[in-house]
Amino acid sequence: MADPIVRLDKVSKRYNTGEPAEVEVLHQIDLTLAKGEFLALIGPSGSGKSTLLNIVGLLDRPSSGQVFIKGQDTATLTDTGTTRLRGHTIGFVFQDHHLIAAFTAIENVMMPLLVDRGFETDTIRERAHALMVRVGLGKVENNLATNMSGGQQQRVAIARALAMDPDLVLADEPTGNLDTAASDSVFALMREVNQESQTSFLFVTHNMDLARRCDRIFEVVDGRRVGG
Repeated sequence: MADPIVRLDKVSKRYNTGEPAEVEVLHQIDLTLAKGEFLALIGPSGSGKSTLLNIVGLLDRPSSGQVFIKGQDTATLTDTGTTRLRGHTIGFVFQDHHLIAAFTAIENVMMPLLVDRGFETDTIRERAHALMVRVGLGKVENNLATNMSGGQQQRVAIARALAMDPDLVLADEPTGNLDTAASDSVFALMREVNQESQTSFLFVTHNMDLARRCDRIFEVVDGRRVGG
């Protein structure tokens, strides 16, 4: 069997380690995410979801335990190796889409490719255009990001997350600021990408209706796994 996209082995996270104010926000978390799986991560505010997502996304390191991405023990990587693995393997979609307001939609989608390659090429623009078409926004790709609805902006953010053809997309409350119709539309788009491309998704949400439409639910309460 192929290695899972993500495997966490007894991951804990502490802040202010060794000090009187030491706080442990994650306790011995085990998690496995298979290729092509769409996993919902749920839990109350302050439960450790964001910390867990940051560790999976290689934006933070655990205090103890191991994190494997595509079979790679990330503790063995240099900072440069970690950045490269993150950039080529993981896409991010946030509740606040973090689009660059001064850029057009397609320019926002091009950004990860430009950062990786260092300069624009016809291939990069063609890739970005294909992704804009994929998310249903090909006809408005030259609009400024600020001249789009919230649902359209999240579709641009999804296209940007897919620019490097990642194995994994981490989606942190991507529908949290959207109305019901836009929320359903954005979720359906992510599900289509997941099923058509076998891209794995770790989807953080407070919306139980959406969570139940995922392949599996992983619940964290007070930094401990209680389901999944």
